[in-house]
Amino acid sequence: MACAALATAALVPLTSAASAAAAAPACSVEYSVTSQWDSGFQGAVKVTNNGAAKDSWSLTFDFADGQKVTQGWNAKWSQSGTTVTAASESWNGALASGGSVFAGFIGSWSGANTVPKAFKLNGVTCNEDVTDPTDPTDPGDGTAPALKVSGNKLVDAATGATHRMLGVNRSGAEFMCVQGYGIFDGPVDDASVKAIADWKANTVRIPLNEECWLGLDNIKPEYGGVAYQSAIKDLVTKVEAHGMTPILEMHWSYGQYTGNSAGCSDVHATCQKPMPDAQYAPSFWSSVATAYKGDPAVAFDLFNEPYPDRATSSLSDAWACWKDGGTCPGIGYEVAGMQDLVDAVRAAGAGNLILAGGLAYSNDLRQWLDHEPADPAGNIAAAYHVYNFNTCASESCWDEQLAPVAAQVPLVAGEIGENTCSHGFVDQVMKWFDDRQLSYLGWTWNTWDCSSGPSLISDYAGTPTAFGIGLRDHLRSVNG
Repeated sequence: MACAALATAALVPLTSAASAAAAAPACSVEYSVTSQWDSGFQGAVKVTNNGAAKDSWSLTFDFADGQKVTQGWNAKWSQSGTTVTAASESWNGALASGGSVFAGFIGSWSGANTVPKAFKLNGVTCNEDVTDPTDPTDPGDGTAPALKVSGNKLVDAATGATHRMLGVNRSGAEFMCVQGYGIFDGPVDDASVKAIADWKANTVRIPLNEECWLGLDNIKPEYGGVAYQSAIKDLVTKVEAHGMTPILEMHWSYGQYTGNSAGCSDVHATCQKPMPDAQYAPSFWSSVATAYKGDPAVAFDLFNEPYPDRATSSLSDAWACWKDGGTCPGIGYEVAGMQDLVDAVRAAGAGNLILAGGLAYSNDLRQWLDHEPADPAGNIAAAYHVYNFNTCASESCWDEQLAPVAAQVPLVAGEIGENTCSHGFVDQVMKWFDDRQLSYLGWTWNTWDCSSGPSLISDYAGTPTAFGIGLRDHLRSVNG
């Protein structure tokens, strides 16, 4: 909803995906090399405590190739021979059960920089699953389907069955990190994800922040780069474990825009911009695509709500900007067009499903087919957003503008909502989309007052607001 040299992190997950029969290990560690140069590198660790709460912690691991830690942060780093120790500081020693801590370091290397294989937290070996088929905390059966485009439908790649994405948005990761408060707004533990699945949702759209994912200098280290990417990965894993499709979407991005309908004057990713920026957006999608190219169950939504049409009075110029980017009328930064972002995803080797929203905050798809980005994978769908206060918010408009698009490509309403604290409007939206076997996602699974915006829930156990009860009951009737 409208509301220094870069080194892309190379995340090396060391915790295997939990099967339906695996309980959590006593502790989990993810180690990553976030950048590397001729004689040095920057590394990071994420430590998750799955056991009893701890008042202090100490992580140990061994280097295999003579690497040396030269400096570090968020821990007291030391090294004896090949053994490295990262001990808690006075301010981050408390580590709750289920809690995580992040620490980073600079190191030297020569010849090879092999990733450490074994880690211990307070002397206990990490990353060793315990098999227990009766474990009641198991997150789910991991049945999220890989999706692909077939004609104008989305289908399960394994079975060929038509698949509709029906679910919710989980807002927070687009704004909390850049504002310096955290990564998510509210809990994203298994119980809170299960509550979404209990509504019979099969899809969760996760808005992201470009600068936080890339770990740019204006983002606190504990909320950006590897820490942010690891947190998103954890949420994606939970979503998939409950059989739901995760959609990763670039929501807030870099670039200064002060023209018509500007959300902010800040160059940083603190609001919705009219288009993605050429400086960082392709790198963002290259990094995201690299991280998830081995997981075709994850879909990519390229950019939340483009509005280059607000920066220029020429619709032809706006659509040209949308597709090809470059120097766009009324936008002061170099723009990455949708074609640039599709190219970045595919060049990374990812064949994942891609969504692309149109103009007017994704509410205008009239020229989408004429400007559809070329996709060598043939796996792209049109995204649409609709609220009761939008221009195209009636059945007559949908018949005129959306039906022709839906006849050619899959159509996904990535955001639907209303600001009335009721659900009469979204009931109409869902019926129109149901009649045509199309997809839609409610905004948003956050505990905000529905009188100030379309919030679906009043608590993270899934208690619906007066607005949310319409979507909940409908999803249960459709998918129940």
